Parts: sequence; C-alpha cells; structure tokens
Amino acid sequence: MTKSKKGIGSSDGIAVGKIYLLEKEEVEVTSEKITEEAKEKELKRVSEAFESYTRDLENSNVDSEIQKEVITAHLSMLEDPFLTESVENKITGENQNAEYALKTSVDEMAAMMESLDDPYLKERAADYKDIGEGLLYKLAGKEKADLSNLPKNTILVAKELTPSDTSNMDKDSVIGFAMDLGGKTAHVSIIAQTLGIPALVGMKDISKNVQTGQDAIIDAFEDKMILDPDESEKNEYLERSKRIQEEKDRLDKGKFDKAVTLDGHTVEVVTNIGNMEDLSLGLSQGAEGVGLFRTEFLYMENDHFPTEEEQFNVYKEAAEALKDKPLIIRTLDIGGDKSLSYFDFPEEENPFLGWRALRICFDKLEIFKAQLRAILRASFYGNVKILLPMVISVEEVKKVNSYLEELKSELDIEGLEYNKNIEVGIMVETPAAALIAGDLIKYVDYFSIGTNDLTQYVLAADRGNEKVSNLYNTYNPAVLKAIKMVIDASHKAGKWTGMCGGFAGDTKATKLLLGMGLDEFSAPASSIPKIKETIKNITLEEAKIFAEEIMKIETTGEIEGRIKEEM
Repeated sequence: MTKSKKGIGSSDGIAVGKIYLLEKEEVEVTSEKITEEAKEKELKRVSEAFESYTRDLENSNVDSEIQKEVITAHLSMLEDPFLTESVENKITGENQNAEYALKTSVDEMAAMMESLDDPYLKERAADYKDIGEGLLYKLAGKEKADLSNLPKNTILVAKELTPSDTSNMDKDSVIGFAMDLGGKTAHVSIIAQTLGIPALVGMKDISKNVQTGQDAIIDAFEDKMILDPDESEKNEYLERSKRIQEEKDRLDKGKFDKAVTLDGHTVEVVTNIGNMEDLSLGLSQGAEGVGLFRTEFLYMENDHFPTEEEQFNVYKEAAEALKDKPLIIRTLDIGGDKSLSYFDFPEEENPFLGWRALRICFDKLEIFKAQLRAILRASFYGNVKILLPMVISVEEVKKVNSYLEELKSELDIEGLEYNKNIEVGIMVETPAAALIAGDLIKYVDYFSIGTNDLTQYVLAADRGNEKVSNLYNTYNPAVLKAIKMVIDASHKAGKWTGMCGGFAGDTKATKLLLGMGLDEFSAPASSIPKIKETIKNITLEEAKIFAEEIMKIETTGEIEGRIKEEM
C-alpha cells in the first residue's frame, strides 16, 4: 500500500527507484576513567586515529569540485588545534578514555554550532559529527560502509548521510538522498545540488520505516517521499522527471548568459559565499561575481582572531579566482546569533539589537583595522569592494571612511599595493538605514539590502521565533516600501543598489525586484539560472508596471496572491 512521508527538500528534483538503507554500526563509548599509566597509550591511539583518518581523506577518490572542497574543509578541521587540544586535555587532565574524550570534544564543537541561528553555521555541526564518527571508527578498528558499487537507480536512505559517506559513493547509480536529520545548507545538501541529485532531509524517522530493495519515489519539489508506489504513480513521476530535466537542460544552457531584459537593460546576478567551496558552486551556476562574502566564518571556524596575513591570503585567493568579477567583502558581523569559542560576549537581553557587527568593530579597533588592511591589500588582486553591516547613522560611515584613509596612508608608507579607489558600501538591514538612505548614499558608493534582518526589524518579528513566523514575511507592504525607498535614494544619487538577503534568491520575486529598480541580485547558486531566465524573458518596462501594481496593494496576502498569479 502506498505511503507518503514528509521531509524538507534540500535539492530539487524527482527520483524513481529502489531504496538502499545505509545502517551504520554504532561504536560503543563509555565514560570509564583511565589510570595515569594509560594516558600515554590513549594519546597515542588518538594521534594514530587522526593520522589514519587524515590519510583516508587525502586518498579519497572524488570527482566533483564540491566534494574535493568538502574533503579539504574536513582536513582543515582535523588540523584545528582547538579540537586536538580539547581531546588531549580531556585525556591528560580529566582521565577520560580516548573514545569518550573524542566524543565529548566533538559533541561540544557540534553543540556550539547548533546553538547558532544562522542556518549555514548551524549545519557545520554535521561536519564535526562526520569527523567524530570517522575517528571513532578508527579507534574501534571498524571500516565505514562501502557505497562504491550500488545498483542502478538507488535511493540512498540513512539516519544522517555525511560528506565522507559520499566520497566513495557511486554517483552514477545513486539518484536520490533521504535522511532523518540535516538541513538545506548541510554539506551533503550542497553536494546533492551540485551533482543534481534530489534530496530530502529532516525526515525524522525515515531510516526506521524503510528497507533495502523497497520501491520509492522522492519528490523534492513537494517535500515528500512515496513508499511502495504502484505502476501508474511511477509512470506519472517518470514523465514529470523528464519534463523537469528538459527545463533544467534549458536553464543550464543559459546560465552563463548575461541577465539582459528584452529591451536591453542589464542586471548583475552574483552569489553569496562563506568560503571557496561556495564560490566554486556559485561560479558553476553562472554567478557573475560575489555580492556577499560572509567573513565571520573565518573567525568562527578558528581558535583565534585571524591575523591580517591569514585573512589577506583568503581574500586574495577569492579575488584572483574571480579576476575582474566583483568580490564584495562584508566586514566582521558577529554578535546576535554568531559567537566565537575564544571570545566572551556579554549576556544580553536582546542580542540582535545589542553589541554586534560594527558596534563590536568600533570597540575592538585593532581587530577591525587588521581586517580592513587585509581587504585593502587583497583589492590589488581583483575587483574587491567593502561592505559594512548593521549601519544606523552617517557618523558610523564617516568613522569607517576615516579609518580607511588612515590605513591607506600606512600602506603607502610601507609600499604595499592596493586599489586606491576601492568602493565602500553599506548593508541596509535596519529601518534607520532605510529612512536615512538619502543621507547615507552621499558617503558610500552603493547599497546592498539585507532583507533577512531588514524584514525582522521593520516588522518587529524575530525571524527565528516560530510563534511569530506567520508575521515574518518580506512581501509585507512595509518591507517592500522600505526596499523601494533605498533603491530610489541610490538612483537619485547616480549610484546602485544590490540585494544580498534571502529575498534576492526568491525567484517568485525576481520580476517585482527588477521592476522596483534593483541593480544586482546576490543569490544562492541554485537560484541563479532561474533568475537569469526570468530577466531575459521580460522587458524592464513590463516589470516596472508590475512593480507599480504590487506597490499599490495594501495587504501581504493579496500581494502573494498576485505574485502567484504572475508565475
């Protein structure tokens, strides 16, 4: 009998095939204490486990760039002294056995990441768990499951499918993923998107309700898995899959085209990144540059404030990879939901309204100036721009501009090269910045609208609070009016406005934003081909008329209804 199970679609598509259930053997871990004499032996076991697992990763046979970059990221985590020292200290200082010291250290790192509201950072917890699992297997002398020789048309089901599980996976045979755990921004979801494999995550208990060989269908568009489908259902979905593949092929053909409307208006379509892995994915989908480099990841995935040199090397690598394409680097945006393991933040009643972003940078000038110097130096190697987060006043912008002039003078004296005309912009993500956009634009070169925070601040609705999730909606007329106000202010001054918030990647909003005058869309890689196709198939005049119509509507529901009609 046909059954349907709900999940979260993290990589669009349809798969019709048979299930292979990946059942992992658990490594038994006890909290039994060790003797003083056993410490050296346990330390040696841990060291050998790290060395052996590192060799396995280095020898992984993977084809796609995204898988290679995941392996590189995991190798970097294995070299992180914060993790290794934590394990060693638990053995030497707390007499913990190797397995327990490793598990508790990894659990602490994962819990720290899971406590964050930022979905991308939250999903990094899965990477720590992946590494922990691999190391525990080494300590126990066990081998991971071999996925290199699976039957054709396999739908891979697991409690949690880790990036290393995919490193030896037969990608020609696996046509879909389904997992109990995970989220849209997990590495496995990104791998699925890159490989074009439909995936469902967050299915809670799917691994307990299926068996190997069972017929199944994944419909990642409708966020569901159909178990034991009959022949008519299979044929229906195979036909749908064929039509979807035809659309994907069409989008793929045009994804590297410029986004030019039928009447000749050009818009820039770029992507948001947190590391080089994201950059590769964005470029593979036709991104024309980077509209937001979230530099906080350099700080959060470290055990110290990264030095100027460490940051310079990362920014330079990204700038060189992009050549003449834009690289917009946002200055440090910690606080709120983003903490650091090596820095104590004060307890705050409302952290999203508290000591965060520029406010921290102004109080920690040495850290801020090190980052600004690194960005300036990297600007010599590409089309680098600076983006300032959480701005609420002209005074703040003037202060940063004065620091930049001071640092440019230092670099001149030291004989270090940089772009003397580097552009500086601000993220418009506070109502204050939207209201004084006409004043702020005098002191910057561009705006980039951060719709995630702007929406929650304009509507006074916490975007992470399920109780008010029905209120948090960027289609609300108040938010749309704030966006239009910002775009108009920049255009009046002869400058431009981009958008790096989640709304830019909402392909239902593309025509509306184009008509409102948005100059740049900075979106997730997966949205880029569709955004470009939408822009290429309408005129700017047509989009303007549509936007004017939407801006006259007074309720969110009516706006969403009209948007749906247009689709």
